[in-house]
Amino acid sequence: MRLDHAALIVSDPDAARAFYVGVLGLEEIPRPGNFAFPGLWLAMGDRQLHLIGESRPGRARATHPGYDPDELAVGFASHFALEVEDLEAFLVNVRERGATIVGGPRPRGDGVIQAYVADPDGNVIELMQAGVPVTGDEPEIGALPR
Repeated sequence: MRLDHAALIVSDPDAARAFYVGVLGLEEIPRPGNFAFPGLWLAMGDRQLHLIGESRPGRARATHPGYDPDELAVGFASHFALEVEDLEAFLVNVRERGATIVGGPRPRGDGVIQAYVADPDGNVIELMQAGVPVTGDEPEIGALPR
């Protein structure tokens, strides 16, 4: 068994395309010709992300209400992760293309450094780089702010 694709409901497929293709640099791939509803498919390596246009106004927000910045600061958010080769350079490009880093960067404690961005609907995407040295001085993750 393996993950084939993930799907998110989005309020505006064009805004989602601008973010996922224009900001993150994912490749849009063809959807089946018999799909009459709005949306787009994106390649993430050998996996896919399917963005489905909402069936009625407000459906995207009802399905996923977004994230709480305080909780995201300690890693509590529904998200998926994209591994990049050079997180620092990738974050520079993401910022230049108009995105805001909503969390991190920070070491995860297992040789990964991570940062978070959010799409126009508030869906959180972790950007991560593996192969970072583990020092033993990584901060605790998971304590909710009071």
